[in-house]
Amino acid sequence: MVRLTRSVKTSGCAAKLPSKTLNEILSSLPLMEDENLIVGFETSDDALVYDLDGENLLVESVDFFPPVADEPYEFGQVAAANALSDLYAMGAVPKLAMNIMCFPSCMDLSIMKDILLGAQDKAREAGCVIAGGHTIADSTIKFGLAVTGFTTKKRLWTNKSAREGDVIVITKKLGVGIINTAAKAEMADECDVKAALESMKTLNKKAFETACLYDIHAATDITGFSLLGHLYEMAEAASLSVRLDSSSLPYFSASPELARLGLIPEGAYHNRDYIEDKVHFASSVPREITDIMFDPQTSGPLCLAMSEDDALSFVREFGEPAAIIGCFTARGGSVIDVS
Repeated sequence: MVRLTRSVKTSGCAAKLPSKTLNEILSSLPLMEDENLIVGFETSDDALVYDLDGENLLVESVDFFPPVADEPYEFGQVAAANALSDLYAMGAVPKLAMNIMCFPSCMDLSIMKDILLGAQDKAREAGCVIAGGHTIADSTIKFGLAVTGFTTKKRLWTNKSAREGDVIVITKKLGVGIINTAAKAEMADECDVKAALESMKTLNKKAFETACLYDIHAATDITGFSLLGHLYEMAEAASLSVRLDSSSLPYFSASPELARLGLIPEGAYHNRDYIEDKVHFASSVPREITDIMFDPQTSGPLCLAMSEDDALSFVREFGEPAAIIGCFTARGGSVIDVS
């Protein structure tokens, strides 16, 4: 059996270009404007948003990456769940998708079929139809989806609308990048790898549907740029700061020890390099916990900003592993302060 993760250098969202590199390129491009384009790439949101008729909005995103699971079917599931999450993070319901596949011409085509079947089943679970796509020959497998969905102006969530005093909630455990790195080095327990895989395969559909019952002020999902990277984007967009309680973070129990062993994905170092000077860590926060906060996530949690009352109610209703991890404050000396 071909173990897909052994065929690639980096897995999942850890394969993203470093934030610093990407921002340098994007900031140098002229903006393409359209009076109906409500959200583009300039605010680091999870998807573009286009006004259809003054009330209804079209939301589109694309995401693909190298294998993060050894089984082709499970890789397809994770890749689909990850791509669909961008729309949930915008308050949109995904409806249509197209496959994006890079595939080695020398590899058994049954592997491609199983990847596509995994994606189809996850899309079906989301109520989304995959209706086509594009495939090219490449030396490394890469797969994902271009996804289209819909929402309304009243329901739209962006990453720039957090308010001072808002509480921050995340809906999945952190640390999957560290576990995936350990798995590639054959230094992770099978039960830990399975737990991380189950999390990555889990749609953010329930988190989205539960959040729709509350007044969400801002939202994103935590993926390759890490918890701290995505919170930094939210704070910058809203001209606020973030205060985090490291003891409240939900993470996989194996992640701290694996981080202490140095089993940290390259993307975590890129994330740390990009924003470490914007983050103040209390001396009591262990290095391995900061590693988890910089860890690139694949198909990670939704990150929601809402009032404290709504946050407490959301966490009770949604259940574990959802957790309140901090709040937005007036802009202070550091963009993010971690205690």
